[in-house]
Amino acid sequence: MGRLVPAVTRALDVLELFLHGDGTLSAPEVTRKLQLPRTTVHELLTTLAARSYLVALPDQPGRYRLGVRTYQLGSRYAEQLDLAAEGQQVAREVAETCGETVHVAILEDTDVIYIAKVDSTHAVRMVSAAGRRLPAHCTSVGKMLLATLPDRELDARLDGRELTGMTPNSITDPAELRTVLSGVRERGIAVEHRESNPDVSCVAAPVRDRAGRVVAALSISVPMIRWNEKREQELAVLAADGADALSARLGHHRREL
Repeated sequence: MGRLVPAVTRALDVLELFLHGDGTLSAPEVTRKLQLPRTTVHELLTTLAARSYLVALPDQPGRYRLGVRTYQLGSRYAEQLDLAAEGQQVAREVAETCGETVHVAILEDTDVIYIAKVDSTHAVRMVSAAGRRLPAHCTSVGKMLLATLPDRELDARLDGRELTGMTPNSITDPAELRTVLSGVRERGIAVEHRESNPDVSCVAAPVRDRAGRVVAALSISVPMIRWNEKREQELAVLAADGADALSARLGHHRREL
């Protein structure tokens, strides 16, 4: 493995500072945040601005924002993204952490389609496959994705549709589903208790693209013999972390408050 180049590391540290706050910084602020000599910071800012990675704000002398070159690199990265491939990689990492089955799914009309899946390492586990299609209202990923739709779009997808159950626990009443989706919006996590499989429960979290749009959901599925309230809470955190990791791969950046 090669040696890290200090000058390049410092330049990247400068650029990454612009991911936070309002996206603008002055040389003194960079100096304070990175604890670098003022001369070094001045040289870094001048070089990055000369290469269009930063641009000086004309109405705020001494302040910089990200330049067009960073946008061009980000756009090229986005063009090369493959949601299924990225989802498979993150699902594998989450599965290695929890030992349970992990899915990534997208919404198509009122169904979900699983685009990535990694099996549990346990002998007793959920049986499914990438490419499988299920009614969205019967799954945690589906409820997560339905909950993120604008009200008008949700109405268009659900009005006049019969909610067919897959198990006795499936939600088949539209009013009940809307109440559940409201709770999903508030919590940011969707839960399914034996609604698509009588022996399995799941938790799911939203996956966002670089524009902040929810484009998929990541779930962790667990046989009821290993499911309890404490485990649900633990897996909800893991699902959210996994969804955030996949979102980051897609270019999404959560702004700090």
